[in-house]
Amino acid sequence: MLKLRLSRGGTKKRPVYKVVVADSRFARDGRFIEKVGFFNPLLPKEKKERVGLEAERIKYWLGQGAKPTTRVARILGENELIPMPANGNNPNKAVPKKERNKKEEDGKEAPKEAAPAEAPKEEAPKAEAAPAEAPKEEAPAEEKK
Repeated sequence: MLKLRLSRGGTKKRPVYKVVVADSRFARDGRFIEKVGFFNPLLPKEKKERVGLEAERIKYWLGQGAKPTTRVARILGENELIPMPANGNNPNKAVPKKERNKKEEDGKEAPKEAAPAEAPKEEAPKAEAAPAEAPKEEAPAEEKK
């Protein structure tokens, strides 16, 4: 399967990526079919030198069935070569691990808390049903007198 993906270059702690078309079985920085752009994450987003893409070649490879990785899809979306992909939702990403563990423990208790949260919804219909039941209960009490 063909992939549009990033191939890392540069030095230690100074990455520069090439956007390449490669077989998914090849190593990340290994053999590739064609270089179709570059990405420098160290530059600010406003600079034009941060991303360089060959739009025609990318469209050609997408037409041939190449699938972009999530990061490349995001880069292509920002440069309007493909529709912007939906953002992945990872709400725990910025939460420290200790707090994440606490939330997981709370998450185990959350279904117990969720049930009472649903209970008021159920109680409201019961409250409506309760007046209907109340006269039935009162009626036998009046009959007993």
